[in-house]
Amino acid sequence: MPHAMHQRLDEIQQLLDTLGKSHPNEVGAFVNFMGKAEAGPALSLKQKELVNVALSVAAQCEWCIALHVKNALNAGASRDELVEAGFLAVLMHGGPALMYLTPLLDAVNEFTTGATPN
Repeated sequence: MPHAMHQRLDEIQQLLDTLGKSHPNEVGAFVNFMGKAEAGPALSLKQKELVNVALSVAAQCEWCIALHVKNALNAGASRDELVEAGFLAVLMHGGPALMYLTPLLDAVNEFTTGATPN
């Protein structure tokens, strides 16, 4: 059985596959927009993913947190950079964002050590 954050990544793929079959125009447009939005040259991939981590925490989206923590780690982000990005979300979004540092830490732990969530 996959760990929780790996399962979130699987759920993202399942959702895109399912909706991609029934609503290919909408999913295609979203995926195209995402690619264009992330293609700018001013920020590095790591910087973009750290921004995405902060926005994911502020949006309280566990699937987004899993995806962007994994992407940020793959782009070379450290645990401290990820937690700091999470705290920037807390600064802008308050207490509810603080609670979503729980899945952020779960994702960091799971993707870096294979540990199960707390």
